[in-house]
Amino acid sequence: MAAGIREKQTVALKRMLNFNVPPVKNSTGEPVWKVLIYDRFGQDIISPLLSVKELRDMGITLHLLLHSDRDPIPDVPAVYFVMPTEENIDRMCQDLRNQLYESYYLNFISAISRSKLEDIANAAIGANAVAQVAKVFDQYLNFITLEDDMFVLCNQNKELVSYRAINRPDITDTEMETIMDTIVDSLFCFFVTLGAIPIIRCSRGTAAEMVAVKLDKKLRENLRDARNSLFTGDTLGAGQFSFQRPLLVLVDRNIDLATPLHHTWTYQALVHDVLDFHLNRVNLEESTGTEGTPAGARPKKKNKKSYDLTASDKFWQKHKGSPFPEVAESVQQELESYRAQEDEVKRLKSIMGIEGEDEGAISMLSDNTAKLTSAVSSLPELLEKKRLIDLHTNVATAVLEHIKTRKLDVYFEYEEKIMSKSTLDKSLLDMISDPDAGTPEDKMRLFLIYYISSSQAPSEIDLDQYKKALMDAGCNLAPLSYIKQWKAFTKMASAPTSYGNSTPKPLGLFSRVMNTGSQFVMEGVKNLVLKQQNLPVTRILDNLMEMKSNPETDDYRYFDPKMLRGSDSSVPRNKNPFQEAIVFVVGGGNYIEYQNLIDYIKGKQGKHVLYGCSELFNATQFIKQVGTFNSYSVILITVITMTSVTGF
Repeated sequence: MAAGIREKQTVALKRMLNFNVPPVKNSTGEPVWKVLIYDRFGQDIISPLLSVKELRDMGITLHLLLHSDRDPIPDVPAVYFVMPTEENIDRMCQDLRNQLYESYYLNFISAISRSKLEDIANAAIGANAVAQVAKVFDQYLNFITLEDDMFVLCNQNKELVSYRAINRPDITDTEMETIMDTIVDSLFCFFVTLGAIPIIRCSRGTAAEMVAVKLDKKLRENLRDARNSLFTGDTLGAGQFSFQRPLLVLVDRNIDLATPLHHTWTYQALVHDVLDFHLNRVNLEESTGTEGTPAGARPKKKNKKSYDLTASDKFWQKHKGSPFPEVAESVQQELESYRAQEDEVKRLKSIMGIEGEDEGAISMLSDNTAKLTSAVSSLPELLEKKRLIDLHTNVATAVLEHIKTRKLDVYFEYEEKIMSKSTLDKSLLDMISDPDAGTPEDKMRLFLIYYISSSQAPSEIDLDQYKKALMDAGCNLAPLSYIKQWKAFTKMASAPTSYGNSTPKPLGLFSRVMNTGSQFVMEGVKNLVLKQQNLPVTRILDNLMEMKSNPETDDYRYFDPKMLRGSDSSVPRNKNPFQEAIVFVVGGGNYIEYQNLIDYIKGKQGKHVLYGCSELFNATQFIKQVGTFNSYSVILITVITMTSVTGF
């Protein structure tokens, strides 16, 4: 894990694009020119990791979708990177029959079955193209890496493994098995790429337990098959101490429904909450303004712009976990530093244009030639800096607009007080009834957090008052009926979740523009400083990673796939604290939890943590899923999950 999952998956992709041979470093020769054919799943895996320029450097002249209309290019090899689905196999067989390319390197994202492999073989024989099929590989790359320490299972068809799909009231055992198998297949691919066999811990009686049982079985079977095991030789612990095994903590989304609804205050989580941000790309609508449009004419169309927030963006890497006011201030500082460098280049240019032959001018000229040469050589770096400043100015301005119009700083502070059981300076009814504060969805999120976090549910009379205020504010009450049932059931099953006891510390308002000439008018926005408090998922990890005894996690099941015989035990055999851990949330995760884990692990020297989830959603997407349930869902699904788990 020391290498990071992003690096490992990138290395695996580059090897695949080089015909499954490790690329030679510092090679001066031209690469072999080739075509890359992928499906939507393959596109989603590659796009956050490799840019178009990097693909071109590896000899990829064209990258095309498998199911698009493609012309024959008979003298070029084709590298395929697709899921082994029936539809994809049929199209690949069609490509063989049509003899589209010189040779075919077939790479499957997940393991292909023998019957489908036979279909390809028959098509190759029928098309007289057996010699053209150069290689067939299972890549085991069926997951999407978004950060060095974060991954999600899928972006395409994510509704098939969503929170709603897992918690549906009318789900059958067969459908539940299919969902669990899909999740386990991706997690298996993740550990093959990581080159490590984890110790697995999970809560009992949840979907997370079903995943743990199936994953343990799949890893165990692969380890027993010595000839075909994927965890031997140079893949296992390459370049690291392979005896140091990671901990996999599987948690169910139902342990904490407040965090996905929470308004946030850090840059990356805010971008995901209020803007269109997925697979590390943010899409912005830039208003062109109404000036210059004649009366009665159509308003101008809004320009859509996309920005990639990647690992090479140093500003993003440094500030994605920072509180928003800090980000706005840093963008301004970067801009001032850039302007100072730009002014220096202009000054040197004007000096270089000195006329006359007097000695002072000549000595000054020679003195500045070196400076100008240095300035010119740093121009590409300067231009890249300017591009990043413009990018983050646009993104931060769009976020700031939402903060100011919806009063998101007020919501964040109020929710933190509710979750930490602090004294509220304004009644909840006043917040909901305030027409200037937030959208109907913001108000609904706030009330649901209050409802989830309160140890005692409000009386029916109070609840009716809240419902009326919410309806008057234009809220859809559908999510509340599900949360009521969920709350009643979790109360029967266990104690309510605790969210710590610290609140953000306000440093007062930004009473004016931050400094003269700033891009960001922060007037009226609270300058909140975050205090580190562990969210439920982080607290569970802390207990299990540090081997602490705690009622919350003492009953967690323990699986070791390397043990010859599986056991239904809660007693860990390993008594030493873990150095590396992976937290995986079955039912969906979010950037708030991810950031909380990263902040927690910063204080633990030499330790690493990865965060993964079956899907990544923001509050809007989560509230939509919750709003589609009827009131009996939570009881039914828990019964189904528990019977399915005990049925193994």
